[in-house]
Amino acid sequence: MKKLSLFVITLLFSVSVAAQEYAQQQVENSPRHHEWVTINSNDRELHTFVAYPEVDEKVPVVLVIHENRGLNIWARSFADQIAENGYIAVAPDLISNTQDGFVKTSDFATSDDARSALYELDPDKVTTDLMNTLEYAKSIAAGNGNVIVVGFCWGGSQSFRFATNAGDMIEQAIVFYGTGPREMEAYQSIEVPVFGFYGGDDNRVNATIEFSEEAMNEYNKSYEYVIYDGAGHAFMRRGDDPALPSTDSNKMARNQAWEKLNEILSKF
Repeated sequence: MKKLSLFVITLLFSVSVAAQEYAQQQVENSPRHHEWVTINSNDRELHTFVAYPEVDEKVPVVLVIHENRGLNIWARSFADQIAENGYIAVAPDLISNTQDGFVKTSDFATSDDARSALYELDPDKVTTDLMNTLEYAKSIAAGNGNVIVVGFCWGGSQSFRFATNAGDMIEQAIVFYGTGPREMEAYQSIEVPVFGFYGGDDNRVNATIEFSEEAMNEYNKSYEYVIYDGAGHAFMRRGDDPALPSTDSNKMARNQAWEKLNEILSKF
C-alpha cells in the first residue's frame, strides 16, 4: 500500500511538473510583449502580469482572475494565449504581498501553500484589488476601453461575484467552472451578461448552476452557459497539455471553449 501511495504521489508530481514545463515554454517562447506592473491596492503593491497582442488597433482588455493556486505559470500562459488571439490580458496576482516574504505566487514553496494564502484573503479586499486592476486596465492606452472579466475555479466564482460589484464598468463576466453568489439578492445588482463554462463531470460546481440561473431569471439578467460532457473541473488547464490526444474529453472541451470565448470577445 505504501508503495502504491508513493507511486501515485510521484505520478501526480510528474504530471504537475510536465504541466509547468509546457506552460513555461508557452510564456518564454512567446513573441508577444509581456510585462509586470505594480498597482497600489490595499496598502501594498499588487503585482500584475500584462500580455499585449501584436495588432495595429486598439483592442479590448481581458482581466484574468486566476485559480485557487494563485497566479501560477499556467495562468500566465493563458494570459499570453489571450494576447495571441488579439486581446490585451491583465492578470493580477491576488496573493502577491499578502504575507510577509512572499512577493508573488512564485515565491511560495508549493501550490498548496499558495492556496492556503489565497483562502485567507478578505473577500472585500479582493474586490478592492479587482476594482483597482479594472481602473488600470481601462487606463491602458492600447485598449479600446472595454474590459471583460474571465476567471477560473476560485477565480470563476470571483468573476461572478465581481459582476455584482462592478456595475456597467465591465462589458461581461465570464465564469469557468466557478460558483455564483449564494444569496439571491446579490444577483440584483448585476448589470452585464454572464457566461459560464462548465465540465460535465464537475457536479460540485454544476449543482449550483440551477440556483444561479433561477436568481438571474428572477432579476431579468442575462446568464448563458455551456456544459461539456465528459470534461472535469479545470478542463481549460488540464486540456491545455499538448501531449494529450485530441480525443481527450478535457482537451476537446478546452478547444471548444476557446472557440466560444473568442466568439464572445470579438463582440467588444
